[in-house]
Amino acid sequence: MSGHSKWSTIKRKKGALDAKRGRTFTKIIKEIQVAAKMGGGDEDANPRLRTAIQAAKAANMPLINVERAIKKGTGELEGTVYEEINYEAYGPGGVAILMESMTDNKNRTVSEIRHILSRAGGNLATAGSVAYNFEKKGIITVDKKVCTEDDLLLIVTDAGAEDLTIEGEFFEVSVEPHSFEAVKSALNASSIPIVEASVTMVPKNTVKLDEKTAQKILSLMDALEEHEDIQNVYGNFDIDDAVLSKLQENA
Repeated sequence: MSGHSKWSTIKRKKGALDAKRGRTFTKIIKEIQVAAKMGGGDEDANPRLRTAIQAAKAANMPLINVERAIKKGTGELEGTVYEEINYEAYGPGGVAILMESMTDNKNRTVSEIRHILSRAGGNLATAGSVAYNFEKKGIITVDKKVCTEDDLLLIVTDAGAEDLTIEGEFFEVSVEPHSFEAVKSALNASSIPIVEASVTMVPKNTVKLDEKTAQKILSLMDALEEHEDIQNVYGNFDIDDAVLSKLQENA
């Protein structure tokens, strides 16, 4: 597989996109609260909040939940205070793992993350030992059925995109974070529907995994994503389509 967002691509291929509605809502609500706390409750003036609200709409979250989360973030309503903390780790095969969390009890969170890692043969790493291998990028996914590669390339390049790659049935557009909103707006203006859009952490280098290690890593990534305090998990691994297909067959 080629492209920028290995873990998101693998999740899409293996059908492991977050299917648990309650957990999805919890993560989005946390993001809305923190975004509102940091940048205010006006989504027009707060890109992070605007992106979180769009995620809430895509998940069919009731509007009242969104409004309540914003008010808790701005202090208009009482609510839990969340702290943003990144954790770094190594998994089986030496895979570097970066986790973004929001927690109201960091001692509990780090203890539970350490337990998940140890069961899978991984371990927490010191700050900075993993993060250097990742860089922040905007990744926008478009279905190949809705437009040609040439048309899409022209639109996103003019709006400031860096690169366009093909991932199976999808185009993946890579942009610097400061151009993320401009590229999304250009696609919306051209009536090109967006499948997924997020500012994510992309590995600079990846580790190719064999079938046995791939199974361990995928199980570990799923377990970490299941944790209620972890918002996002990133790994610097790559899995061949043939290996991924075999794992799906054996699942």
